[in-house]
Amino acid sequence: MAKQEDKFKSVISHAKEYGYVFQSSEIYDGLSAVYDYAQNGVELKKNIREYWWKAMVQMNENIVGLDSAIFMHPKVWKASGHVDAFSDPLIDNKDSKKRYRADVLIEDYVAKLDAKIEKEVKKATKRFGDAFDKVEFLATNGRVLGYKEKGAAILKRMGQSLEKEDLADVKALIEELEIACPLSGSKNWTDVKQFNLMFGTKLGASAESAMDLYLRPETAQGIFVNFLNVQKSGRMKIPFGIAQTGKAFRNEIVARQFIFRMREFEQMEMQYFIKPGTQKEWYEYWKETRMKWHMSLGMGEENYRFHDHDKLAHYADAAADIEFRFPFGFKELEGIHSRTDFDLKAHEEHSGKKLQYFDHEENKSYAPYVLETSIGLDRMFLAVFSNSLQEEELENGTTRTVLKLPSVLAPTKAAILPLVKKDGLPEIARKIMGDLKWDFNVAYDEKDAVGRRYRRADANGTPFCITVDHDTLNDDSVTIRHRDTMEQQRVKISELKDIISKEVSMKNWLLKM
Repeated sequence: MAKQEDKFKSVISHAKEYGYVFQSSEIYDGLSAVYDYAQNGVELKKNIREYWWKAMVQMNENIVGLDSAIFMHPKVWKASGHVDAFSDPLIDNKDSKKRYRADVLIEDYVAKLDAKIEKEVKKATKRFGDAFDKVEFLATNGRVLGYKEKGAAILKRMGQSLEKEDLADVKALIEELEIACPLSGSKNWTDVKQFNLMFGTKLGASAESAMDLYLRPETAQGIFVNFLNVQKSGRMKIPFGIAQTGKAFRNEIVARQFIFRMREFEQMEMQYFIKPGTQKEWYEYWKETRMKWHMSLGMGEENYRFHDHDKLAHYADAAADIEFRFPFGFKELEGIHSRTDFDLKAHEEHSGKKLQYFDHEENKSYAPYVLETSIGLDRMFLAVFSNSLQEEELENGTTRTVLKLPSVLAPTKAAILPLVKKDGLPEIARKIMGDLKWDFNVAYDEKDAVGRRYRRADANGTPFCITVDHDTLNDDSVTIRHRDTMEQQRVKISELKDIISKEVSMKNWLLKM
């Protein structure tokens, strides 16, 4: 656990030092759970968004995009259920005066059971060596099965209690598990209470006439209220999808874990409209498809898993999370939800407008069912960044800090380095940069010895370093160094574009799906 905490501290520190993420309003001591994306962070975030958009929209002829407004009519949130049911179960520790999400306290307890399972696996791996069968071990080892059963039972009970809004049992579960306040170690808890997460605001020229509004807590409702507009203007036929990326806002009382849980965040969502009765097959299809997208980035199959929901939202008939192994354990990264026809019917009822699809094949109108995929862009950023940050021991006994970002997502694709700041080398380096920047985000660096510049580029996540030396003057060749292997090749300047393209092309990465 201490090792995980150290890793997470390194992630936060590195993100600031190398211009990825800053505390918002830091010169005024900042705002809790609000962050700014810095010069490299904004590029990484943009690249993740584009990688998702290309896979979701550009590569699917029946999925189109939308950018709906953050401000929406307040009836939208009444219809969606957010006004009445969008809340978190909170519990206070009487001694430390700290407030926590009750469900997160319980999930963290179960995460410790998962950590014990990992410990058993490591012990067995060491004991049995090459003969070790991890799958069989997880399925047969008594201690592992005990941990699994205990964790599953805890989550099932919590899910059922939250679904029934039996908050007294949620507190009872915390007490039975002897869960202590992480800060003080005290087990002196208050009752569990629900807290609505929506931010309120006003729209109007004067206080007397202003309309009460909410900052949207999700982007999905903007899709639902535009369903018919998009369907008719785009002549879309079932099944079809509408995708959107954008900001959402939640008044997280227990915001924590850096950019994992923030009050202002960005979502990448797609609502897929389907025939009623086909939701099961589409649910399985999108679970598989979305996992393939994650796998295409090469961040390790062992770092992902599915988690089926024990507590279903009021609109869903099936739901699962794709969880990722963050430095603080497995946590939700993306949700796949079968939302039935709840949303369109609810907006029909509250707006008085018909939101139905006329199916020419069946010669009838109906409210389509919806299959949703929803991923937090900020969480995806943290998953990519934390998984990529590594400390490596080199053959000469030294270490290097390297940010092994998937090259398709890296903010800067190549650093152009003149060996010295004279003899015409900077001029050639600048010309190379001028040619490459039409196709890639590239950087120029002439400060310090070339070895130190390599280390800077490694820590910044730059996949390639291109060094211009005195031989370049005669043979029009440069040395290209690969970040992950540190391998160096002598290549012609004319070949650089093709070499970099091959490694950073979204097409080449997405073809792995």
